[in-house]
Amino acid sequence: MSRHEQQLATALDALDRAFASEKPFPVTGCTYCYGDEGLAELSGPLDLITDDLLCAVAAEVPSHWDDFPRLYRRLAPRIVRSAVTGRLHVDENLIASRLVAAEWTTWDAPLAGALQDVWAAWWHATLHSRPGPVSVRDTLGLITVATGALRPWLDIWTAIRTDAADAQLADFIDDVLVEYEITELHMGFYDEYDASAELLSWLLTEVRDRADDARLDEPYLVSHHRPGMDARRENGEG
Repeated sequence: MSRHEQQLATALDALDRAFASEKPFPVTGCTYCYGDEGLAELSGPLDLITDDLLCAVAAEVPSHWDDFPRLYRRLAPRIVRSAVTGRLHVDENLIASRLVAAEWTTWDAPLAGALQDVWAAWWHATLHSRPGPVSVRDTLGLITVATGALRPWLDIWTAIRTDAADAQLADFIDDVLVEYEITELHMGFYDEYDASAELLSWLLTEVRDRADDARLDEPYLVSHHRPGMDARRENGEG
């Protein structure tokens, strides 16, 4: 296990400890979808909830539960650990959107802080290994939507100049340049975060020298980037 993988494992263990204070409570909600047996299971010990039920609840719409934020908060350590390790068979974009709906940033400081530490450790581990259990695009999408910011994660990527980070960059570029998706790239299950301008600018300026992909020189992409460049010049930023 590499140093960064160990740091991620440590952050996940700290997440478990931080959320240990979240005790079981009587879960109520849609009995048509889950039934009394399912609700009873969700109301019991966290480690006895089956993986199948965890996946179902991780993806379920908030309106199915009488107290969705509390339920998602209690399940967060298992949902996040499974997502980070690639064992939660739920779209990462959906997990990000559900965490936002549960307002995780408003949770008690030890809980929100432990999650923030996982995002940082996961991102560093992703950029220092290839391939990982979760694609770099899905990882970036989840942490961007969850935190409401893309720039900090791009800055970390810019600063990490390793073969693994560059390999991940090549994979990412190949992914988002299919049919020039980069010009209309949204993150989150509900397309909450419009990442197009930030990502295109970053790719064409800050990491262009690390990307051996001629598609980045296509006039179509340059023309989409130029309005942003012109606006910055008008504002005296470049």
